[in-house]
Amino acid sequence: MSGPPEPQEVYLDHAASTPLRPSARDAWLAAAERHHANPTGSHQAAREARRALDRAREQVAAALGADPGEIVFTSGGSEADNMAVRGALGARSPEAVALTTQAEHHAVHDPVERSGGVFVGVDERGILDLGDLADVLRCRDGEVAVVSAIAVNNETGSIAPLREVADIVRDLAPGAWLHTDAVQAPNWIDVAAETAGYDLISVTGHKVGSPVGTGVLVVRDGVELDPLIVGGGQERGRRAGTPDVAGAVSFATALTETVEQREGSVERLRVLRDALIDGLIDRLGDRVLVSAARTNGDRSHIAAGIANVCITGVQSEALLFLIDAEGLRASAASSCSSGAQDPSHVLAAMGVPRDVALGSLRLSLGHTSAASDVERAIEVIAAAVERLDRFGGG
Repeated sequence: MSGPPEPQEVYLDHAASTPLRPSARDAWLAAAERHHANPTGSHQAAREARRALDRAREQVAAALGADPGEIVFTSGGSEADNMAVRGALGARSPEAVALTTQAEHHAVHDPVERSGGVFVGVDERGILDLGDLADVLRCRDGEVAVVSAIAVNNETGSIAPLREVADIVRDLAPGAWLHTDAVQAPNWIDVAAETAGYDLISVTGHKVGSPVGTGVLVVRDGVELDPLIVGGGQERGRRAGTPDVAGAVSFATALTETVEQREGSVERLRVLRDALIDGLIDRLGDRVLVSAARTNGDRSHIAAGIANVCITGVQSEALLFLIDAEGLRASAASSCSSGAQDPSHVLAAMGVPRDVALGSLRLSLGHTSAASDVERAIEVIAAAVERLDRFGGG
């Protein structure tokens, strides 16, 4: 005897990982079937695989405003971030430090923290405090190896003033490499234009619709890094290991399509995102706070497809359990913490009180999102909150 039917899935966790684009799936399958050879070999099959890898490198470079030789393929954004921070530190004197913001992804935050680095504050919108950055750099006596500023925050969607950051760093720490974690960025901003003054740029495939397992670090010409992975001369000696040709081809396809469609997608998804937030406020009132727009409600600095809200009086862990049972996929803090729902260090840096942050919910839209997803999400979340209210908030 079969049980009740599974509820239809509503996927609003694109900031964690977005569904595979059909074009990227087709590109991966074709490359995986054709290019089984190691592209570092010398026979014909190897040469064909290398040509496919080179074409993918050229596509990624064009999308990111880089030269093909500046593209280093990695296993994803976390490796690219670690390569930037730890590689920069390893190439400098032992006294050199890394500097970043208090609201970074853990792939930047943790290497900086472990190395004894310096953290700069963010304002209540989650945006780097430019005055604080300038003050810290002005007061530094020793060498700064790398300054890293996230382009689009993975939890709140706050968009950084990347050009202003670059101006300050070039003026006050001209010897530092400048890095941005742009993993979330290709969907929402013109990465090529905004990061033109950056030495190191991290991007990954599964945020733009290709399979998990492929990313890149843009390493500008002249930037020296101590490699994390050694044992081969691949990627011009910057990252050892047999290249994943199919992964690179799929990633290049998805990234190119994302960049080409970005302007229309941003316009479409901003309407849906705002309808989602406004619908929750209509149903639940002023207990719904937009994490990065708590003061005046302005959402212009938030990526179009990300809605991080705090719902007072409920615990996000209990809320996530209830909405997941109804087919709604979302998250609380970053989804890169082995499933743990700890209070967000990003919200804490923004000054969100702990009791409020414990009710945080990240709803993120992407290329598969539709108005029906928003309507269903509002109904499911409102019903779940009302249920939790009857039991003390979870």
